[in-house]
Amino acid sequence: MTFRVVIPARFASTRLPGKPLRDIAGKPMIQHVYERALESEAESAIIATDDQRIAEVATAFGADVCMTRADHQSGTDRLAEVAIQRGFDPAEIIVNVQGDEPCLPAQLINQVAHDLAEHSKAAMTSLYSRIESAEQIFDANVVKVLVDAQGYALYFSRAPIPWLRGVFGENKPLPTELPHKRHIGLYAYRTSYLQRYADFAPCTIEQFESLEQLRALYHGNRIHLTEATIAPGHGVDTEADLLIAEKLLASA
Repeated sequence: MTFRVVIPARFASTRLPGKPLRDIAGKPMIQHVYERALESEAESAIIATDDQRIAEVATAFGADVCMTRADHQSGTDRLAEVAIQRGFDPAEIIVNVQGDEPCLPAQLINQVAHDLAEHSKAAMTSLYSRIESAEQIFDANVVKVLVDAQGYALYFSRAPIPWLRGVFGENKPLPTELPHKRHIGLYAYRTSYLQRYADFAPCTIEQFESLEQLRALYHGNRIHLTEATIAPGHGVDTEADLLIAEKLLASA
């Protein structure tokens, strides 16, 4: 099995403007992400952006850069354009590594790619980790996922799903083992599905939750998830996250 990594990177960010170019331990964040991709089993890695500033910085550190349109609704839509531009084979596996994951272990990139190769009925594959605190359950920045008995996603939400009736809101202690799963925003798809996804119009639940994977579920496509075999590292959404990533990467 072979696969490629594509890293969608936008300059605009409401919480952390210019996020891909923010310095972490002496390197722009996007360079750390690119290096994590190169540490995986991927045969190649591409940075997909619509911003010349990101393109110039990425080219300077030796990255393969693909310039894309500025009007994409999601990172997956941007990957679909890359697949067209580069002429990827319809059966190729493409892994979407978010441009704000400088600490993402390469092992997880490999895991999500291998999982797609093993599940022919899945349109996409992704990962989850277990939630162990009420704080994370009620944090809207922590995306929760419900899966069925075979590991296929039932729903993703920023809300606390499943809702523990008789516990939440009644000051009762949480169960020893929480049933909640945290979604890790790492995706694998086949090129052929990327084109189908991009043809779907964004749906209401996707827009309300601001979760692109809900477009796939809305149109009846299956997403298979496995539990991450290693801690996913620390993503960067805020200034506080930036400081945490700085400490982790400076000591690596």
